[in-house]
Amino acid sequence: MKALQFEARPARYAAAAAAGRLTPGAGAKVGPLRLRDLDPPELPGPDWVVIRPRLAGICGSDLSTIDGHASRYFEPIVSFPFVPGHEVVADRTGSDGSDRVVVEPVLGCVTRGIDPPCAACGRGDLGNCEHIAFGALAPGLQSGFCHDTGGGWSTLMVAHPSQLHPVPASMSDEAAVMVEPTACAVHAALTAGIREGDSVVVLGTGTLGLLVTAALRHFTPAGSILAVAKHPTQRELARALGADLLAEPDEVLRAVRRLTGTMALGDGRITRLTGGADHVIDCVGSAASLADALAAVRPKGRVTLVGMPGHVHVDLTGLWQREIVLAGAYAYGTEELPSGERRRTFDLAFELVRAADLGRLVSATYPLARYQDAIAHAASAGRRGAVKIAFDLRNEKERTRL
Repeated sequence: MKALQFEARPARYAAAAAAGRLTPGAGAKVGPLRLRDLDPPELPGPDWVVIRPRLAGICGSDLSTIDGHASRYFEPIVSFPFVPGHEVVADRTGSDGSDRVVVEPVLGCVTRGIDPPCAACGRGDLGNCEHIAFGALAPGLQSGFCHDTGGGWSTLMVAHPSQLHPVPASMSDEAAVMVEPTACAVHAALTAGIREGDSVVVLGTGTLGLLVTAALRHFTPAGSILAVAKHPTQRELARALGADLLAEPDEVLRAVRRLTGTMALGDGRITRLTGGADHVIDCVGSAASLADALAAVRPKGRVTLVGMPGHVHVDLTGLWQREIVLAGAYAYGTEELPSGERRRTFDLAFELVRAADLGRLVSATYPLARYQDAIAHAASAGRRGAVKIAFDLRNEKERTRL
């Protein structure tokens, strides 16, 4: 089978980090990612199935890994070599194409054959599974980071039936490949605990920021939503998906002051607010975005970190003095809606993808052979007026040979 494989090659990883610092996405040319002819992965158990990816998205966490920026925190919870790709719509083996599925990639207790499950899996909070390095599979927090399962950047991978969600016939592949990142956004919006009329600032309007904006408007009683967007296409989409106000990155504090009526400190240039927004959702995860988030939120407000961070240097004095809550939001599982109803995150994501027509966010697709072009496009998507870039496996010859 054809697959993009990421190997544990420290020298190449260092080269990717150097190239990625100069040009985002350049790590694909010199780093550990290579297009290979591989043997198909073995089924980890009798209940596992083979699936054939149709589309597989490129995520910000993938880009961070390819450009050598991912934290060493992940080393014990991934297994090398692995095939990336965790945003996947696929066909089940033997089907005629009508049995399409979306993959829920988290590898929790059920997929690992661990019984009884940990407390988090027992509650349905799969993203918090305590056993992602144990059981019948090699370590791996998700398919796409585990040696045993393969990933979506290939013509074939394996999955546990509990990971597969049927795709309605009326939903396009482009819409279906948006379900997994939308589930991340739904979890972030509902985890923030937003109450009726709360003001919310969304920092960053790449794929994740746009999806969070849509989730906030669809599932929460948020009041005004201020989206911070750098590029014209991002501003247009953020407005269409539910943002009431827009701001450039260097205008965040001024925009929050106008939104909330708070007082400001600074001589001409605002350096600090005395109040701020009720919530800030950081969809970037950089030192600069965290600093902006802490400056834009009100005392006792909440910052929800959704974008994947790494080692960052941030002054936390404001967090202490203003008693700000800083919390992470990762993956998905089961959510509690403002009405008190509990539903699977992926069910909510399917609903939002249809309601907000999120398939339109897929801007371009590439065959595996053009992976360097695909990674470069994804890494500069905002500047090039694009949002989600994906691999298109539907016309790969190897897809039907095995």
